Amino acid sequence: MSDFDAKAATWDDDPSKVSRARLVAEAIRAATPLTPATRVLEYGCGTGLLGLALAPWVGRVTLADSSDGMLEVLGRKLSGGAAANARALKLDLEHEPLPPERYELVCSLLTLHHVRDLDRVLPLLREALVPGGTLCVTDLDAEDGSFHGPGAGVHHGFDRAALGARLRAAGFGEPAFSTVGEIERTIDGAPRRFGLFLAVARAG
Repeated sequence: MSDFDAKAATWDDDPSKVSRARLVAEAIRAATPLTPATRVLEYGCGTGLLGLALAPWVGRVTLADSSDGMLEVLGRKLSGGAAANARALKLDLEHEPLPPERYELVCSLLTLHHVRDLDRVLPLLREALVPGGTLCVTDLDAEDGSFHGPGAGVHHGFDRAALGARLRAAGFGEPAFSTVGEIERTIDGAPRRFGLFLAVARAG
């Protein structure tokens, strides 16, 4: 069982996660046009908080994750009528090929820093988009490793300029970065705030 499998059952109990997803959904709506013809892929969807927040504004949402536990929780939401235009998909682009469907929007929320092989996955996210489609990723600004703690095996957030260069190398146009909030955690007994960015990049 992965760490995310173990956390899935109580993931949505944290109201900050729910409000953060809604905030990011509003930022995405402001950054790129959404219509009933828009097809969306949320990569690393977890329990689907971001994709389900976008669902009322788009045509179809594919909610993809590699965690069985997260997809089980998401499946119960969808069976309960959370969004008639959404479907779940098990997908790990670090180890699996890209499915054939293409999208006008690919998005993620706090997923990218868990992706070890960005040089493989970023070009696949580009390939998942139709020409002129939009990538919207929200993640942590560069930090010192305190967010997850030692030994977590993740990226310690991202320097915006360095991530922009990686996106361009993956086939995207010049990305636009904006700040969309922060996460507060207690580290060594003291509160710490970790900034969150939204990067918006068009498929070249």
